[in-house]
Amino acid sequence: MPVHWTVSHPARLVVAVAKDDVTPADIEKYFAGVTADGAMAYAKIFEITHTPKALNDENLKALGERVIYYAQHGQIGPVAIVAASDESFAQAKIFAAAAQVKRPLAIFRELHAAREWLDAQPVPPSTHPG
Repeated sequence: MPVHWTVSHPARLVVAVAKDDVTPADIEKYFAGVTADGAMAYAKIFEITHTPKALNDENLKALGERVIYYAQHGQIGPVAIVAASDESFAQAKIFAAAAQVKRPLAIFRELHAAREWLDAQPVPPSTHPG
């Protein structure tokens, strides 16, 4: 599976790592999994440094529109995208421009900086039963 993620309910954090060839269907599985885990409102780190240019601009824009859909149907949390390579950074910028919703989103070159930024963001109260 090209996108792996873990959900920490105590930390209210989702950490996802994308590797190799990632398709829009892989990202949709991630969205569905995070939603099923009740973690869409959690803070998220999404690491895309190790993905070749698998998603074209059109797919990135479509995924951004999907985020807008999720935002209209519930709360979504802040997102820190980690994109150390120039190619992944460019992809992250296209996605961010297409996913214009009311929530903090930032792109970083380093995981540590992303985590520091996320830790400084306000996170909505928990709605998860556990």
